Order: sequence, then C-alpha cells, then structure tokens
Amino acid sequence: MDQTTIERHGDELYDALVARRTVEPLRLREPDITIDDAYRIQQRMIARRLAAGETVVGKKIGVTSKPVQDMLGVFQPDFGILTSGMVRGEDEPIDLSDLIQPKAEAELAFVLKHDLVGPGITPMDVIRATDYVTPCFEIVDSRITGWNIRIQDTVADNASCGVYVLGKAKGDPRRIDLTLAGMLLEKNGELISTSAGAAVQRAPATAVAWLANTLGALGIPFKAGEVILSGSQSVLVPVAGGDRLACIVGGLGGCRVSFTGRSAA
Repeated sequence: MDQTTIERHGDELYDALVARRTVEPLRLREPDITIDDAYRIQQRMIARRLAAGETVVGKKIGVTSKPVQDMLGVFQPDFGILTSGMVRGEDEPIDLSDLIQPKAEAELAFVLKHDLVGPGITPMDVIRATDYVTPCFEIVDSRITGWNIRIQDTVADNASCGVYVLGKAKGDPRRIDLTLAGMLLEKNGELISTSAGAAVQRAPATAVAWLANTLGALGIPFKAGEVILSGSQSVLVPVAGGDRLACIVGGLGGCRVSFTGRSAA
C-alpha cells in the first residue's frame, strides 16, 4: 500500500475519532491490505493525536485470548499505543459521549520503573522492570461500523483503543502469582465472569514480554513510567449510562468504574 493511501486511511480514522463517527471496514475497501499496512495506518493515526497535543503514556496488548484470535483469524496478539487523551480516573464517571460504541474489559496493568528494550526480554525481565501491577479497565471502542472487524481493521484503528482506568491497588509482581490470581468481574452488582491470569498468553508477564520484544524489533522501547495493559482477562461487556463495573483480583485488590451519558452509536 502506498504512502498516500496509508495517510488517507490514518487521517480518516483520526477524523472519525474526533467526530465520534464510524467508517466502513478497511478490509472491504482495501482487499489486499496486510497487517503491516494496518500498523502503518495506526502510526499515522497516532501521529495525528500527538500533533494535536497528546503524548504517549504506554502501550496495550490486544487479541490475547484464543476465542478472539479465532474470530479475527490471527494467531498472535496485536498492539496499540496509549496516549494521554485516553487516561481516566477511577473516582470520576466516564462520559460515554466521548466514545462511539464502547465495551469494557478487565485486565492487569504493569507500571514500569525501568526501561525495557527488546528483543530478548523474558517474563522475569518484565517482573524486574515493573514498579507495580494494578487491576484496570480498558474501555475499548471501535471506529469501524458495527464492530465489523478483522485483524487488519482493529490494528489500523490502534487496536480499538478507547480509554482506560487504573485501580488504586498497587501490588508487587514478585509477591503475587499473576498466573493463578483469580479475577471476578461484576456489572451492576451481578457476577459476569471469572478468570485467571493464565487466560492471557498463559501469563500476563509473558504477554508483556512478547510486546516488549515485538516493539523492540521495530525500534520502539518501553520506557520507565509507562503503563502496559497486558490483555483482557474478561469477556467484553457493552456499557451504557448508569452502569457500574467492578473487577477484583485475588491478593491484589480491585478497580471500579461507572458511566454517564450516551455513546455516539
């Protein structure tokens, strides 16, 4: 795909983000689009966000579970870039009018105290470089109409990033078995799902190591202070104004989020 086409699609996705509207799936309009093309489109979209004044604050891993991989027809995770415009606080409701067609997922976030530069990063390197882990919610959002996505669509759309909320609990990953730690997800007081860290690439730190190595090969480091979202441990939950979600991780603590307003879709 030539650079002009890359920029056109990246600009289209950025404009859709700003205008709170959707676009038709890229794979249907560009049948020959590759995953590499999609990442170049993602880079253009992120460049537009940075030019508008946002900063990079971390990275996220997506498509970590086998059911989602089967749905998208890909058998490795993808990644997106977290920016300052995506950060929300646990104490303030999320205004859904900022989003288009949001869904929530619960996961673990790693907050780094040291840089990590792949390739060659192991899960133990990730643990050593981590300041703390915390439960979090990522509110994913798609600029693709009706969530009609395959891997090329979601990669181009920055791995369907929306906004995210970090919990207040801070745990030392050297003292918690993140693979076996159970997670409960509740919506409006009702249990929605249960899971364990092993649902994410067999272990959250393994998923983070994969991403550090993948980005390192592209010349993109993890930097001290960055937030790394390690991949969903829950089902995707549609949300509407008035909803309240809570996730609780055994031995660590929880994260809570509530919603007001109405999304664009």
